[in-house]
Amino acid sequence: MPVLSIAGAGTDIGKTYVAAALVRALIRRGVAVDVLKPVASGLDDDAPAGSDPAILAEALGRTATRDEVARIAPFRFKAPLSPPMAATREGRVLRYDDVLAVCRARVEAAGPSLLIVETAGGVMSPVDDDHTMLDLMAALGAPVVLVGGTYLGAISHALTARLALQGRGLAVPCLAVSESPGDAPPCDETVASLKRFTAGTAVSIFHRDGDAAAPADALAARVMSLF
Repeated sequence: MPVLSIAGAGTDIGKTYVAAALVRALIRRGVAVDVLKPVASGLDDDAPAGSDPAILAEALGRTATRDEVARIAPFRFKAPLSPPMAATREGRVLRYDDVLAVCRARVEAAGPSLLIVETAGGVMSPVDDDHTMLDLMAALGAPVVLVGGTYLGAISHALTARLALQGRGLAVPCLAVSESPGDAPPCDETVASLKRFTAGTAVSIFHRDGDAAAPADALAARVMSLF
């Protein structure tokens, strides 16, 4: 049961944009793929259109119905906060063990399909009061596609996240650079600097105003070589 994690060097950095493009690229290559975003904040069950799980459902070629969104994101919260904070706002308790159990069940259910697990927030974002997304990824033990940005400080954030992942024994064979909107440093210069510090890691550049198909195809080829 091949599994791939997608993690962010920070929050709102473009993980879902990259994940959806990767899913479409894998499907074009004939790969059986499914997606799980175990925890999602800032999601209104009554209006899921445009949410991360809805975008992932559409990338799979499915209609983003309420049931499909719930299948992709089993732990959903309305407030755009860290998962445990958002859960508290609703009088609920989010438990790491429950999230991990759902992930492991989905891994088993995926069979030969590649299961892509997109985490929430950054690598060190909390799952509950005692565990982070890094703990979840370490428990799954899957290789990681790390998504970084090009904003000022993005280089440090990406390298720090990569070091944290590797420190828990996780392979980080792919770095996806999602161009940050607004007044950011030059994308090409940021990528060149990242490449100097990440020898042996495949780097794909996703321009926000460009066609994601080409970098996603390159990323898909690298992902397929891992399994």
